[in-house]
Amino acid sequence: MIAETGLIALWLAAALTLLQFALGAIGLRMERDEYFAAIRPVAVAQGLFVSLSFLLLIWLFLRSDMSVKLVVMNSASVKPLLYKFAGTWGNHEGSMLLWVTVMGLAGAFIALFERSLRTRTLVATLAAQAFISLGFYAFLLVSSNPFERMFPIPADGQGLNPLLQDPGLAFHPPTLYFGYVGLSVAFSFAVGAMITRDVGAAFAKAMRPWVLGAWIFLTLGITAGSYWAYYELGWGGWWFWDPVENASLMPWLAATALLHSVTVLATRDSLRAWTLMLAVVAFSMSMIGTFLVRSGILTSVHAFAVDPERGSFILALLALYIGGAMALFALRVGTVKEGKRFELVSREGALVANNLLLSVILALVFIGTLYPLLVEAVTGDKLSVGPPYFNLATGPLALLLVAVMAAGPLLRWRRDNPKTLLNRIAIPILLTAAALFALALFTTGMSVLALLGLALAAGVAVASFAPLWKRNLRRTPLHIYGMVIAHFGIAVALVGMACESSFTEEKLVAAQPGDEIVVNDWTLQFEAIEPMAGPNWTALESRMTAQYGDGAIHEFTPQNRMFAAAQTQTSEAALLTRWNGQLYVVLGEGDSEGRWQIRVWWKPFVTLIWFGGILVALGGLLAMIGRLRRGYMQRKQREYAEMML
Repeated sequence: MIAETGLIALWLAAALTLLQFALGAIGLRMERDEYFAAIRPVAVAQGLFVSLSFLLLIWLFLRSDMSVKLVVMNSASVKPLLYKFAGTWGNHEGSMLLWVTVMGLAGAFIALFERSLRTRTLVATLAAQAFISLGFYAFLLVSSNPFERMFPIPADGQGLNPLLQDPGLAFHPPTLYFGYVGLSVAFSFAVGAMITRDVGAAFAKAMRPWVLGAWIFLTLGITAGSYWAYYELGWGGWWFWDPVENASLMPWLAATALLHSVTVLATRDSLRAWTLMLAVVAFSMSMIGTFLVRSGILTSVHAFAVDPERGSFILALLALYIGGAMALFALRVGTVKEGKRFELVSREGALVANNLLLSVILALVFIGTLYPLLVEAVTGDKLSVGPPYFNLATGPLALLLVAVMAAGPLLRWRRDNPKTLLNRIAIPILLTAAALFALALFTTGMSVLALLGLALAAGVAVASFAPLWKRNLRRTPLHIYGMVIAHFGIAVALVGMACESSFTEEKLVAAQPGDEIVVNDWTLQFEAIEPMAGPNWTALESRMTAQYGDGAIHEFTPQNRMFAAAQTQTSEAALLTRWNGQLYVVLGEGDSEGRWQIRVWWKPFVTLIWFGGILVALGGLLAMIGRLRRGYMQRKQREYAEMML
């Protein structure tokens, strides 16, 4: 009865979501306070029911209930407990239920904790959130029931895609989903504000934590996904401009622009219409990403669904939500007041430049991702748009964006003097120039983009800390520290990217036990090949040692695994991490003469890419805590002042 209970909970959640939408729509139409009062508990109840449904699905996976079709198709009784748990969302139906669960919980949190929005705007926001959720509930209940039974009951399941049997799966998809759903909340806020014509600083302050939260999760999700692909797929790259990778990058670019735009609106009451548009675009990108991954039009380890019917359903939802929001924006944008003006040389001006550059980069990634699919759909010809296009098209703009990012926090709000600005950024500029000169003089083989990126990173790293100059550090607001750390994280990641692309050394050899392999300052000794057995796999394991210069000897063991249930072979790379880089070793196929293909990379400072990503997310977290704390303190002070009156 667990599956039936889960399905009933899902139906009840869907019914409550319909009621939540009706209460909002009718309440706003009739201006009835009792409808306004009822919408909060209904939103909380639907969040609880959909959470119950998802928890029951997890329970079905943990107990390997082979009477449920989804468990049979995506799990097996011998699978480790962690992968049974993570396997709940490692498939189409489970991931969509996770999506709608996060949306339900987000609606419940808005209903419980949002106190700064005006009542009508809050009600319109909850109604918009319910309207979005209804489409996903319909999708689950009509075409993707996760609790469907299977008869006759098989003895065991088919297991999970071996590439997804990794601890990264327990972390990567949920973080991305939290990001996607956070953008749906920002979208609902924007729709609510457009319906009630309540666009201003108060609305922006209420929306900003949700945008910031979504951006943090997207940052973590992209960082984790990049590292997962790097070590799990065995090809040694951290980003390949794969359409599925781009599907997560595009919402992040839009969310980054929205985050800065909503800050301008909250702080200076400017960029009202632009902020609304970005909220719509950001959620559109998350819907397009969902469509790309779930529709089956892409073949990828990430693309779980190969079902045109389901893809058509998501496409219809995308058209409904985005088309509706765009139509509403077109109708109401004329009623949105312009907001306060500012000079070109000002912090607002730098943030507008930031927004424009992010938007152009987003458009270039969007075109490069969708164009091959469009060509194939129209002509049937397969076209590949890969790193050469994306690097050339977006690289120079990304470097310009980083330069603007370095100068932006050093500008004053509303207007500034170019000469005084030049004085403030003189040291970062000189440092960048010195680094560029030194790199050009002492290095060879670097691409122009990598050379400029490494030099610029030095200047940005210093400029990141400039906002703390001459401040009382104990009294500096936490969100300032957050901005400093996030910007410094960009510089750190930039160093990692430039070093990895310019200084990586690779060697591919056919070796047999006893042979020695030399890469950079590493000397590897191929000791032996041995069979291994895991909980649901067997493997051939290469036992190797590595010595860096005259240092200590390290042991490591790359493997070739075979998963019998899926009849799939995977390469488990061995990684050895030092402070200055990472040694990456992959075991390939053997030949009849007892030799084995072994691929070795030495990647200087590659770990800075992901360390920088973590710093960026940490900076966002500190900024969010600081903003929430400040908002709470200001609200308490207002309540105290009202009480004293």
